[in-house]
Amino acid sequence: MSNLTDYKNMWVFVETENGKPKNVGYELISVAKPLAEKKGCELVAIVIGYHVEQAAKDAICYGADSAIVVDRPEYEFYTTDAFAKALTTLVKKYKPETLMLGATNNGRDLGPRVSCRLKTGLTADCTGIDIDEETGNMAWTRPTFGGNLMATIMCPENRPQMGTVRPGVFKKGRYDEAKSGTIVREEIAVAPEEIRTSLVERVKEVAESVNLEEAEIIVSGGRGVGSQENFAILRELADVLGATVGCSRAVVDAGWMPHAHQVGQSGKNVAPKLYIAVGISGAIQHVAGISGADTILAINKDPDAPIFGVADYGIVGNLNEVVPELTAAFKAKKA
Repeated sequence: MSNLTDYKNMWVFVETENGKPKNVGYELISVAKPLAEKKGCELVAIVIGYHVEQAAKDAICYGADSAIVVDRPEYEFYTTDAFAKALTTLVKKYKPETLMLGATNNGRDLGPRVSCRLKTGLTADCTGIDIDEETGNMAWTRPTFGGNLMATIMCPENRPQMGTVRPGVFKKGRYDEAKSGTIVREEIAVAPEEIRTSLVERVKEVAESVNLEEAEIIVSGGRGVGSQENFAILRELADVLGATVGCSRAVVDAGWMPHAHQVGQSGKNVAPKLYIAVGISGAIQHVAGISGADTILAINKDPDAPIFGVADYGIVGNLNEVVPELTAAFKAKKA
């Protein structure tokens, strides 16, 4: 059991790739900032990578009080061994009370490895974070039983309290270029023999090219699209709008689209400026995944579809007629 009084401050791990930060780190800063203020502690951004100084400065401009940076060549590409050693070393030295990571592919790998090394708990895939009024512990909320229930989990006896949080659940805060804070640089070297994997080749996989979490416009299809072939109609609209194509769980289960495109509690949480839902009924698990969208346009031939209850705009009609007309209208506007 940890000596709880030795631990203080709230940490957010800002993940980078090729030196560029992923949005989820800054999204977590926006939700962690008021919680840190509530606890009267500092909010610290943790940046591990290569040539990542700017990411640390930006983290402060987004609301972090300070940043700790580990910037060395061995962290240019993510490896479990190197990043786990660096993050574990930092936690043991500085003893944060709370550590948040994005529930990205890398975050889902790194979080459990670090929590095991630190002998503390980790709540995975959270969609909500708060502070329990009675105990002062972090209250991590996550879907369970296939998204049909929400569980709130606490870690009262060990520190740090750790959680991975889904990208797109929260919005980035305001960027304040004038804000300044301390940046501490830590030298944590990892010998080549400590890294049990080697990068042979980088292949841009489907999961990387389908960047739903950071997309500003998403055209998403459900079972009502009718077939895998009919998704070509949605892709045409997406191409005109510069949008990313998403889908519901039913579409993935039917084998029409890869899981990387899935939006919802068992897929990706998204927060685009515009979400166009085509042939999606509006099951609660899907609706929860698009709660961060600024504007939702629903297209469905069923006027009683639940999706219309959350949509800002709705079109009742056959998608084979409506979507091509929208595509033509947007093409004309661009011309």
